[in-house]
Amino acid sequence: MAKEKQIVECVPNFSEGRNMDVIKQIAAEIEHTKGVRLLDIDPGEATNRTVITFVGEPMPVVEAAFKAVRKAGQLIDMRQHHGAHPRIGATDVLPLIPVSGISLEECAQLARELAQRIADELRIPCYCYEAAAFSEPRRNLAVCRAGEYEAIPKKLSTPGLQPDFGCRPMDDDIARTGCTVVGARDFLIAVNFNLNTTSTRRANAIAFDVREKGRPRREGNPITGKPMKDADGNPIMIPGTLKGTKAIGWYIDEYGIAQVSMNITDINVTPLHKAFDEVCRCAQNRGIRVTGTEIVGLTPKRTLIEAGRYFLEKQHRSTGIPEEDIIKIAVHSMGLDDLRPFNPREKVIEFLLEDAEKKPLLVDRTVKAFAEETSRESPAPGGGTISAYMGALGAALGAMVANLSAHKAGWDERWKEFSDSAMKGQQLMDRLLHLVDEDTEAFNRIMAAFSMPKTTDEERTLRTEAIQQATLYAAEVPLNTMKTAVEVLPLCRLMMQQGNPNSISDAGVGALAARAAVLGAGLNVKINAASLRDRDKAASLVAEADMLVDRAKAEEHEIMAEIERRLA
Repeated sequence: MAKEKQIVECVPNFSEGRNMDVIKQIAAEIEHTKGVRLLDIDPGEATNRTVITFVGEPMPVVEAAFKAVRKAGQLIDMRQHHGAHPRIGATDVLPLIPVSGISLEECAQLARELAQRIADELRIPCYCYEAAAFSEPRRNLAVCRAGEYEAIPKKLSTPGLQPDFGCRPMDDDIARTGCTVVGARDFLIAVNFNLNTTSTRRANAIAFDVREKGRPRREGNPITGKPMKDADGNPIMIPGTLKGTKAIGWYIDEYGIAQVSMNITDINVTPLHKAFDEVCRCAQNRGIRVTGTEIVGLTPKRTLIEAGRYFLEKQHRSTGIPEEDIIKIAVHSMGLDDLRPFNPREKVIEFLLEDAEKKPLLVDRTVKAFAEETSRESPAPGGGTISAYMGALGAALGAMVANLSAHKAGWDERWKEFSDSAMKGQQLMDRLLHLVDEDTEAFNRIMAAFSMPKTTDEERTLRTEAIQQATLYAAEVPLNTMKTAVEVLPLCRLMMQQGNPNSISDAGVGALAARAAVLGAGLNVKINAASLRDRDKAASLVAEADMLVDRAKAEEHEIMAEIERRLA
């Protein structure tokens, strides 16, 4: 199965918001790092602070962050810095945020390693905060930044207050750069819920109903009564219903409506769709309706996928449909296009990265263009690519029968059963579509290896090794196609036995396509294995391929025999 691409967001805050030349030079370090996409530069004059947002795979993001910290340390002199926002260094705070394919814990480890590198190579002392913190109190950014830049000399010499990395007596370098707070935190979604009212007071009331902090407990009248306090003089709060959220109500002149403005600080505890439903419930209790939702900034794709599946399940509809359709359900269900058209290609982080790094793919072509490209005199795309595509079509047919069955009149109680099967079909189809282009890439690697220079003995050795590595890869890719395509057959069998009887022929065609995929990919395994010098490895690959071929033939034969019997 193709592993989900790892994507990390980084949002460093630099202590310069007025000198655009300095800001541009720092941003250029990020923008010129290969594998990173610069998304936003937000300078503030009053705060004298700039927030930069960029994303990419983990290692490029870490490298870009390091280079930006280095440049900020060279250009920003903290001895001259003044602004309204708390700060402790030229690069004040540097969080790594998991977007997809990577955990918060993994980001925390990356943050610690980055902090140590900054301290060792740039001689900038670093604190670690949030998930990267080495102690519970330092999870809080305010604790790490206590006293701000002016308190650094005392903190460097006071046990318990010293940085996690790079601690030493105050010197001119530290005086210039200050310290940096490096950490990892969950993705934060900023969202506004549109209300059919102009009342800020009612919007605030809904915000207090849902936000984790809640509202003050009052004596007597819950609105006008005196706020109650505990023995220490702190307000006694009535918690709201949504963990990991902060919210207020406000009125927006531009739209002429009130909104509940919310920050979801933990999307694992409170996903967007849960927040939407709860705000709708609390608004309805107060005679108000949520008319739509406005996502501020960007969002991870999984936020919309989870929401789309949630609303489909509420309707007892199959979730085993293409991602594009799931996202459309999320957009319509939460009214994301209430105030303006919502374009996922402009709001979803993964899509922005894909569009920035997009290479021409076979799977993005029309059916006609794909067939024409295959027919040309170039050897790729070839049989392995076509085998993977046939497998994808087989999986698509299995998913289709499942979706038709989930929506069949009179079968409503079985929707979840068929939804799960459709999901399986979609997953297999996605894996096989990935293998369509991976098989062509495998062939291209072989050709690249053969084109390597071979003038000297060293060059010839390197060329031979590269050819063997590329050939092994070219045998392993179709073997993965076989392993994936053979999983399509049980799905087609299940749909033939239990699915909509009017689609039994579709299940049969799916089984035939899957069998062809397995047998076709098997031929590619064997032709590439024949060129391997490691004969034991070659024999192992061929033996596994033969086993998969036998399994595919047997399963397809049984499926087709049953279909022929039923059709007769």
